[in-house]
Amino acid sequence: MKKTFMLEHPKIKVPRVVDSVKHDIRKHLKKERKNPLPIGAIYWGFDCKFGQSEETAVEVHLSSLTKNIDEFVEKNIMTLYVEITAKAIEPSKKPTAKES
Repeated sequence: MKKTFMLEHPKIKVPRVVDSVKHDIRKHLKKERKNPLPIGAIYWGFDCKFGQSEETAVEVHLSSLTKNIDEFVEKNIMTLYVEITAKAIEPSKKPTAKES
């Protein structure tokens, strides 16, 4: 998902638009998690980028995405760019301890 959201709307107030943006993000995550996992993967992970535009976007953790949206609204930044890419996470292989 690569999308630029405009928070200004002539008829809809900003808090309602922000709720709509957060809903779109959650809906996309739910849809991606329903996809079948590749063989060997245990769950879906997500790489996220967030910023005012595609050029200024920085990588953020998925759990801090909604907090970042709220911070932008507090600073009166009315354009948001969100990029979310799904990746399959495989289990990490731990080295086995050999007894001597």
